[in-house]
Amino acid sequence: MRWIDLLRMSSGNLRRRKLRTFLTILGVIIGTASIVVMISLGLGMQQSMYREIEQSGGMTRLTVIGKQTEGGMYSSYGGDQEEADKYITDDVLKQLASLDHVKSAYPVLDVSAVALKGKYIGYLQVRGMTPEALKEQNIKLAAGGRLPDPDSPNLELVFGNGVIQSFYEKTTGKGYWETGVLPDIDMANDQMFLILDQDGYFQSQENTIGQADTDGNGTKGQTANQPPKKYVVSASGVVEGDVDSYNANYYYVYCDINKLQDMLKKEFKGRVIPGQPSTKSGKPYRQFVYTSASVQAENIDDVDTLSAEIRNMGFQVTTNAEYMESMKKQFAMIQAVLGGIGAVSLFVAAIGITNTMMMSIYERTKEIGVIKVLGCSLKNIKQMFLMEAAFIGFIGGVLGNILSFLMSFAINILTGNGSAMGLDGNISYIPVWLVLASMAFAVFVGMAAGYFPALRAMKLSPLAAIRND
Repeated sequence: MRWIDLLRMSSGNLRRRKLRTFLTILGVIIGTASIVVMISLGLGMQQSMYREIEQSGGMTRLTVIGKQTEGGMYSSYGGDQEEADKYITDDVLKQLASLDHVKSAYPVLDVSAVALKGKYIGYLQVRGMTPEALKEQNIKLAAGGRLPDPDSPNLELVFGNGVIQSFYEKTTGKGYWETGVLPDIDMANDQMFLILDQDGYFQSQENTIGQADTDGNGTKGQTANQPPKKYVVSASGVVEGDVDSYNANYYYVYCDINKLQDMLKKEFKGRVIPGQPSTKSGKPYRQFVYTSASVQAENIDDVDTLSAEIRNMGFQVTTNAEYMESMKKQFAMIQAVLGGIGAVSLFVAAIGITNTMMMSIYERTKEIGVIKVLGCSLKNIKQMFLMEAAFIGFIGGVLGNILSFLMSFAINILTGNGSAMGLDGNISYIPVWLVLASMAFAVFVGMAAGYFPALRAMKLSPLAAIRND
């Protein structure tokens, strides 16, 4: 029997029993859609991780963490590494830059600061980096934005697209998270005051003596402590995206590290700069200490060797490659669990296909006997039933993928394209290979479910089948 004849007989049998065929295909649709959507959630998280790593210097970046002062950014850093016993200074940066396979080594300085704009006050995490290091960050800026100019007379800042949420009304203490309304601040164009001495600022506010005008000279109050200097700053750019678009630069405020360092030394002249170490006598440390160092390896193959070498120097090291490897293992587990949940639905659909094919055999016993008597080979009979089962799997796979795309679209819309989950990008991502793999799997499940019914059809006795009522 020719393939075209087998194809015509298989499709014709499915059309004759439309309701049963529809219900069986529906099970495959639900099973396929479940697997695809479940796996797409894991893939969406994985894609978000790739984008975050790309925005953090790529796979060849190493973050070197030195000895931390009390309250330092990495003071609670744990893991299985020993605590660093050396500070990161300019001398250390020269040593790092001189290592084999090191492309660049730049200092990173993190400082907490207060920003004032009209009736709003904001608490900022300012990160100072060299112009070269900022370029390597691959920061995507909104239209018209640029990186800070180190030659600008004022300190220029690049605001993360989520920094505006850090501003509150000074009088009420309410901000975006309490009111749901963003502060009336144009982060790209408005100038504001930056205060580096936070303790001094709040002490000056607490010590302000609000006196009534009792002597008739118009005096309304006086300050016991001299308030710290307010620096006028402006934005050179804002990270691309709105407050619902999370990314690796979301909460940071970037600036030129040399300008920031000079301002700190001037502001805290003769005093210990917050975050900087001090001597036993409480005086400022003789060298300026950076929060961390950003080291770029020449090649991804050199990352592990460099990491081990720097650790032997007495520092802690984290790498994007290690982070990705760790996250890959977690995502693999997540995808396996989610895929397993979806596979249960397809397993139930396979039982439905088996039941449909068995019922078809019982209803077509006489037909099977006739075609056997007419000389149809056992192989052809087996192929006919397998083809019917494959048809069910194929149609269910196609429609299941269409349904999965609709479900994926709805999930991404409901989660604000991943922002509600703190992800940079869609939470559900369906690549082409997943579509093709799911269709092939649906066809395979269909044929596997139809295999034993096909064997039963082959074993039927032709004469007994013809006599069957």
